[in-house]
Amino acid sequence: MSSAVPSSVEAWVDALEAVGYFADRRLATAVHLAVKLERPLLLEGAPGVGKTELAKAIARVLSRDMVRLQCYDGLDQRDALYEWNYAAQMLHARLMQSSATADEIEASLYSDKYLIARPLLQALQAPAPGAVLLIDELDRADEPFEAFLLEYLGELQVSIPAFGTIRAERAPITILTSNRTRDLNDAVKRRCLFHWLDFPSRNRELAIVRARLPEVGVQLAKQVTTFVQRMRASAAEVGLGRAPGIAETLEWARALTALNVGDLGASAVTDTVGVLLKDANDWQRIEPHVATWLVAEDSP
Repeated sequence: MSSAVPSSVEAWVDALEAVGYFADRRLATAVHLAVKLERPLLLEGAPGVGKTELAKAIARVLSRDMVRLQCYDGLDQRDALYEWNYAAQMLHARLMQSSATADEIEASLYSDKYLIARPLLQALQAPAPGAVLLIDELDRADEPFEAFLLEYLGELQVSIPAFGTIRAERAPITILTSNRTRDLNDAVKRRCLFHWLDFPSRNRELAIVRARLPEVGVQLAKQVTTFVQRMRASAAEVGLGRAPGIAETLEWARALTALNVGDLGASAVTDTVGVLLKDANDWQRIEPHVATWLVAEDSP
């Protein structure tokens, strides 16, 4: 059963929060416009800021299936859009050899019976109320793949040789993400609404931890979010390879709670740093700063 589409920016803020995603007004505005105008939404930002999670949250709010296209170097239309079931086509052709002409056989081979739908086609053909299509980490794909996407992004349709053009009966809600490892093509950007997604403020990240992990004590949740926020703020200064994302904050809080840590101290940081940091050299970079980042402060 489908859920009603939130009718305003404020309704989107509340609806997303109800499924555990804390969006500010500017982000909720971008989502509201993308859904209302049926325009793709391009989210750019550092890894771990919640781009992929937003697509999942939108799907939960609307009770729609989410179709995910994970991008990578060398991705082509066979993996993204469709491929033919060649084995079934060949078997069909052999069975028809004695009763049909070559032209009739060829015409019968290129039908939806032998078409294997990949994520783009699945999203276009999704039954009511439609799908949420996540094109994740588009910057990992190459420029020819971006060019291939233009028809879909601009017209919500795709063209398949020997088969025809497939248009969406129910416009998918399309979310594209990029970690900005390279600039995307201007033609892609023109077809999308855009939002730069940054790491959340300390209060917003604390709210995320408290909502997603109610088993984590209030004091520990405050200490964890304060420490991570200070680490991110100092990432460039200390030469951190990659600042921890929201997922690492949550995983760290969960790990500390599993170890019955109620009050974050230097030894607890040392013991669990592998949950928070994923670069072998980053611990050496942050170790001299741990005591400073643990200094208590007045907390809301």
